[in-house]
Amino acid sequence: MTVASDEVLLRATGLDAGYHGQPIVRGLDLELRAGEMVGLFGANGTGKTTSLMTLAGVQRPLAGSIMLGGAPHPGSLYKAARVGLALLTDDRGIFAPLTVRDNLRLGQGRVDDALAHFPELRDHLDRRAGLLSGGQQQMLAVARILASRPKVVLADELSLGLAPLIVRRLLSALRAAADEGATVLIVEQHVPVALAMVDRAVVLARGRVALEQDAASLRATPEAITDLYLAAA
Repeated sequence: MTVASDEVLLRATGLDAGYHGQPIVRGLDLELRAGEMVGLFGANGTGKTTSLMTLAGVQRPLAGSIMLGGAPHPGSLYKAARVGLALLTDDRGIFAPLTVRDNLRLGQGRVDDALAHFPELRDHLDRRAGLLSGGQQQMLAVARILASRPKVVLADELSLGLAPLIVRRLLSALRAAADEGATVLIVEQHVPVALAMVDRAVVLARGRVALEQDAASLRATPEAITDLYLAAA
């Protein structure tokens, strides 16, 4: 793992996020630096995905501010993508009728660059993406995005329904992107696997940050996160 730089690529200050004017997340302060991979953890319903979608620009914040690359967030995912933000979700976002090769061509990077992240996709380039396994489809989605060399990657529950070996493979690719200078924020329920990859952990409980700590110390005391999950429940 590389040491994160002092350059803050994504910052939330006093962020309230929710739906129909009702906040689920309150007062979120978060700084993500270049070269850093951060895990956002918490029990179901604590606002992890809501936070991620608001940071991405999928939904507007109810209060507070978001800075992206030193400038105010442009206000939508489409505009944020143009300045280097990428969002990965559990629905994968692939085009099932198209081949793997054509899915990769639809990204903003080169096919060879995508395959460098997941060489195991090379044997499936001419296969329809819808015929791939769930793990292969998620690899395709991650490869397509990483090939574009995003500055900020937000990933929401990539492991949903996947085998632990595939989860480690996906998270390792995101770790490598952070080591090359990107900022990566992941929402993940497989906490032990994620803790092995991230530099820092932020835990939400009842819509607020209940714990923020470096991952190395949490790996030695994982019960600190478990206790917060139980308290939230």
